[in-house]
Amino acid sequence: MIRMAGLAVALMVITVIICPSIYGKEFSDHHEIKVQRLLKQLNKPALKSIKSEDGDIIDCVPITIQPAFDHPMLKNHTIQMRPSYIPDGDSAYTKKKAKAVTQMWQKSGQCPQNTVPIRRTKKEDILRAKSIENFGKKSPPSIPEVTSSDRVFRHEYAYMGVRNEKFYGTKASINIWKPEVEDPSEFSLAQVWLVSGAGLTRNTIEVGWQVYPQIYKDNNPRLFVYWTSDGYQKTGCYNLCSGFVQTNNQYSVGASYTSASQYDGGQLDLNILVWKDQKTGNWWLKINENDVMGYWPGSLFNSLGDGATKVEWGGEIYTHSGVRHTTTDMGSGHFAEEGYKKASYIKNIKVVDGTNNLREPEGLYSSADNNGNCYNVKAGDAGTTFGVHFFFGGPGQNVKCP
Repeated sequence: MIRMAGLAVALMVITVIICPSIYGKEFSDHHEIKVQRLLKQLNKPALKSIKSEDGDIIDCVPITIQPAFDHPMLKNHTIQMRPSYIPDGDSAYTKKKAKAVTQMWQKSGQCPQNTVPIRRTKKEDILRAKSIENFGKKSPPSIPEVTSSDRVFRHEYAYMGVRNEKFYGTKASINIWKPEVEDPSEFSLAQVWLVSGAGLTRNTIEVGWQVYPQIYKDNNPRLFVYWTSDGYQKTGCYNLCSGFVQTNNQYSVGASYTSASQYDGGQLDLNILVWKDQKTGNWWLKINENDVMGYWPGSLFNSLGDGATKVEWGGEIYTHSGVRHTTTDMGSGHFAEEGYKKASYIKNIKVVDGTNNLREPEGLYSSADNNGNCYNVKAGDAGTTFGVHFFFGGPGQNVKCP
C-alpha cells in the first residue's frame, strides 16, 4: 500500500510538471497562429518592396487590393480616383509654394503607378502591443472634452476648436516636432479632429503626425490617419484599419519623416486639408500643397454623413504614469508662451462651409488639461501670414505639474 501510494504521488508530480508545459505550448502555438493570421491579413501581395533607412519596409500594393477593402462595407466599393472638386480659397496666405515634406523611405525608391505604398507590419510590431486585439488601437475615450479620471491611464490635450455649426472639412498647417516620449506605450501627437455624434455614436476623422514607439518601434514623427464610427469601441486604429482608401503612390501613412522642426531654427510644416465631397459623400485628404492622399468612404459613417458638428485642432498625449505625471513632451516640449520657432503651432486654420468654401472659423474656444500646468495653449500673434493660429505644447512633469 505504501509503495502504491508513493507511485501515485510520483505520477501526480510528473503530471504537474508536464501539464503546464503542454498547455503552455498549446497557448504559444495558438498565439503564433493568430499573429501569423493578422500578418497575412495586413500585408498584401506587393509588386515591389522598398527598404527604408529607418528599417521600415514599404510594400507597393496594387490599389485594388489595399487593406481598406477588408472592411465588409467596402467589398464591392468602386474606387474614386480623384475628388469631384477641391474647396475654394485654399491659397489665401500662400506667397510661394511650400516645400513638400518628405518621408524617409522615398530616398530608396518609389512605387509604380496604380499601386499604393503600405508600411509592412512585422511580427515584432504586433508583439509590442498589449494584445493582438489591441494592436494599432488607442484606449477610449480619445477626444478633447472627454478625458479620463483614471490617474494611471489617460489622454491629455491642449487644443482649440469650433462647434454649434455644420462643418464639411478643415484646413490647417501643423509644424512637425520630435517629442521625447517617456515610455514606449505612451504617445505624443498633433492633429485635426472632425467630430459628430456623442457617446457610442460618435464619429471622427483624425489626421496629423505622431510619435508612438509601441506601434512604430522608434521616436520618429510619422504621418497618421484615424477614424471611428462608434466612439472608439470596435472601430478605429492607426493607419492599418480597413476603411481609408489611398489613391496616392507618393506617400505612406505610418511612414517617418526625414526631418522635424528645430528649436529656434527651421520649421517644418505638415499641411492638411480634409473635406467632404458633396457629390459622393466621401471625405478626402490632401497633404502638402497638391498631394491628394485618398478618402474615407461616406458609407463608413452615420452622423458624420451630415457634416461635422465640431472641428478641433491641437495636441494630445497618452500616459500610463501613476503617482507622478509623465515627462512625455507635447509638440516641441515647450509651453505656448515661447511662441514662434520654440513652441508648437497650428496656423492658417480654416473650415469648409456648406458652399464648399474655405473660411476662417469664428468663436474659437480653447482648453488644456491640468489647468495648463503640464501642457497649455495660447492664441497666436505671429502676423497675418499665419492667419488664424495658436501655439500649444509643454514638457509634462515640471514644478507646476508634479
